[in-house]
Amino acid sequence: MTISFSLELPTQRVELSDDFVSASAIADIARAAEAAGYAAVHVTDHPAPDTKWLDHGGHHAMDPFVALSFAAAVTAELRLLTNVYIAGYRNPFLGAKSIHSLQVLSGGRLILGTAAGYLKPEFLALGADFDRRGALLDEALDVLDKVLSGADVAYAGTSFAARGVRLRPETSPPPVWIGGNSKPAVRRAIDRGQGWAPFNTFGYATASRTAEISTIEELESAIAWARRYAEEVGRTAPLDICFSAGNMLDEKRSTDERHEVIGRLAAAGVTWLTVAPSGDDRDGYLERAQLFAKEFISA
Repeated sequence: MTISFSLELPTQRVELSDDFVSASAIADIARAAEAAGYAAVHVTDHPAPDTKWLDHGGHHAMDPFVALSFAAAVTAELRLLTNVYIAGYRNPFLGAKSIHSLQVLSGGRLILGTAAGYLKPEFLALGADFDRRGALLDEALDVLDKVLSGADVAYAGTSFAARGVRLRPETSPPPVWIGGNSKPAVRRAIDRGQGWAPFNTFGYATASRTAEISTIEELESAIAWARRYAEEVGRTAPLDICFSAGNMLDEKRSTDERHEVIGRLAAAGVTWLTVAPSGDDRDGYLERAQLFAKEFISA
């Protein structure tokens, strides 16, 4: 099985904003990614990160749809991945408008990675109900399905009511990948998505409120469970699996070791991998991203 790769736009590196958090940075990295053979670039979503989380390993993020629109504007075929967008943070119609806008303006290149979320202070800051985060995600996906169908949408939600919303121009809906390692995330991905996006917790499963996946064996077990569930519910459509491998592809490992890891992930059923090279500045980041592509994509 062939694996596609997505390169991180490191806009969380606000300590080096000139190198990484600027229009020119996004443009340079997106162009380089497309030229090197990456299939996508990706960003994450934290509209209101709290200081306690930031001071203990958390990170900043640009608005995902704004950041990805800058990447879309300077590329032709590169896919644009939200990894991941927390739909429950926003009114579903407001979120759908951002999704629709980027899908239209990029010529249909968006991949919507989304998840229920785990940062309770961020939910509180945004006036969203943390305890209903799974239901909020389902509600947002319901609205997105309906409004991107081109139909006039009437929908009574938990905190909103629409009597007839219409989005134009019509566009194809983006593939939806559901993020998270838990069984509810897997079930949601199989029941209503086109992909599942687990991630390497490497010791942060409790903090991220999801199941531990820190070894290839644990990922293989999770994929096996997902396949059993898909058979149980009668799903026959293919399911992309986008894995954030983290330290499994650490640059301290040899090229041969990383080839072996990628081979095992492909054999397990992984179809996409996200890549986040190191680099002390933009030039260093681009050099490492291009080296990775030469060793693991072009090869």
